[in-house]
Amino acid sequence: MHHTIFDTPVVNTLLRAVSRFTLHITGWKIEGALPAHAAKSVLIAAPHTSNWDLPYTLMLAFSLRLRVYWMGKQSLFRAPFGGVMRWLGGIPVNRSQSSNLVATSAQAMRDADGPMQLIVPPEGTRGKTRHWKTGFYFIAQQAGVPIVLAFVDYRRKVGGLGPVFEPTGDLDGDMARIKAFYAPIKGKNPTQFDA
Repeated sequence: MHHTIFDTPVVNTLLRAVSRFTLHITGWKIEGALPAHAAKSVLIAAPHTSNWDLPYTLMLAFSLRLRVYWMGKQSLFRAPFGGVMRWLGGIPVNRSQSSNLVATSAQAMRDADGPMQLIVPPEGTRGKTRHWKTGFYFIAQQAGVPIVLAFVDYRRKVGGLGPVFEPTGDLDGDMARIKAFYAPIKGKNPTQFDA
């Protein structure tokens, strides 16, 4: 995986302090911590209903001392901001083209030296959708890593890391349990989120 802001010690330390301060003065609380056995993991990014989700997610990642990469639509990576988005941990995804994204992501996780958390929004869009994409599940399964139920709850002004979830291979049952965790969590635009 490419070098990111999370691999830059001085900037990372400074942004951690700025993130914690910003979250505090705006009334946000941080919950959870990443257990040692989940140093390599797939983080679900839900609900994803607003462009504000990215800055809050990055502030939470700095505050929780994570080393994240996140998937975003390819248009976010156009000039002049493409380099900055990659430096922030972004991985462009072309949603109009089928690719081997699951296998490639799983291999990158297996090959990563040290901690790596891959953030995947299961809705695949900020718009309202009733169907969650299952790529995050298969990336975790193929990489042999757990899924961490990460969240940003705008109603309670709380963000962080929920339970660690080990895929069992029962996709329907596992998805039902994962969605049950997210059911009470409200996105910035709650009418666009359906767990």
